[in-house]
Amino acid sequence: MPAEAHTERGPGLRRAQGDDGDRIEAFGDWTLLHAITLADQVERTGSRAARLDFRGITRLDASGALLLERLTERRGQTARDAGLPERWQRVFEAVDQACDDRPADDPPDEPAWRQVLERIGRATVEIATSTRELFGFLGLTLHRLVRTLLQPKRLRLTSVVHHIEQTGLDAVPLLILLAALVGAVIAFLGATVLADFGAELFVVDLVAFAFAREFGVLLTAILLAGRTASAFCAQIGMMKSREEIDAIRILGLDTVEVLVLPRLIALLIALPLLTFLATLAGLFGGLVVSVVSLDINLSLYIERVEQTLTLRQYLIGMIKAPIFALVIALIGCLEGLRVSGTAQSVGEHTTTAVVRSITMVIVIDALAAIYFMEIGW
Repeated sequence: MPAEAHTERGPGLRRAQGDDGDRIEAFGDWTLLHAITLADQVERTGSRAARLDFRGITRLDASGALLLERLTERRGQTARDAGLPERWQRVFEAVDQACDDRPADDPPDEPAWRQVLERIGRATVEIATSTRELFGFLGLTLHRLVRTLLQPKRLRLTSVVHHIEQTGLDAVPLLILLAALVGAVIAFLGATVLADFGAELFVVDLVAFAFAREFGVLLTAILLAGRTASAFCAQIGMMKSREEIDAIRILGLDTVEVLVLPRLIALLIALPLLTFLATLAGLFGGLVVSVVSLDINLSLYIERVEQTLTLRQYLIGMIKAPIFALVIALIGCLEGLRVSGTAQSVGEHTTTAVVRSITMVIVIDALAAIYFMEIGW
């Protein structure tokens, strides 16, 4: 009869008086079946100082051990000091260790200066890693290019022609419009300054030099960096997300030879041709301003351009075109191959391809301008 009363009462906590002061005794089966009732009793225990006594626990599982762990942590005692029977010690220790491994809810905020230094360090490491990957990809691509040139039958001519049309022919209208407008703006600005000296005729020299050496190739490269590098990255990235690149490898085909080389060769052909068109468009924009606003007739404009421009001046701009094409194609294709497979990753790497391509084009152009100035060209 007493045993039945004890069973109906169930497990729980009770206060008891002893020779050593107040005690909180845990008794009965601390299992999942009684977890809700036991959790309420643990919360109502209060914070009054009292020694814990777990000797009366008859059964224990993970849920009960978690409640005991909460109780011992609140009281600043250990289960062993509370007399937890030895056969339940292993369960309690496993739960206690799992609770210790949980991350803190509110990690302390780091100082602002440390966060800034951390971001600078991460950016530096990322730039160094990306540069190393780009040079490695450059070496791999050049190796495949040399092998293709030695074995012309490996060249995918249809793909090359398709990408020439996509990167070159489709960009002609926009490029001509931008170059002509920039040429007109340069002529207007030059006329504004040179008019004070009565030297409006030298506007022709300014436009001719600017487009032959710098703006023709730079405008073309920036336009293709935003238009073509993003297209290369998105195309290859979507192929990777659809596992088409894995299929190409399973078929025994070389990824660089199939995907990268046609795009690279197409851009190496298209960008110099577009640079030539951009230079002509810029000169035309300057011509319109000169004839309409500066009273410089057509024959005088053409004669001045012939006197100003030399083959060396034109080649200074054209030399940079293949370099820009190489950089834009490699960055676009590399970022496409780095896509992890999700749509978000495609967007992120496409943005990265555009930003890095434009940055590299401007940096290389600035270094080239300094170099040619130093050698007297």
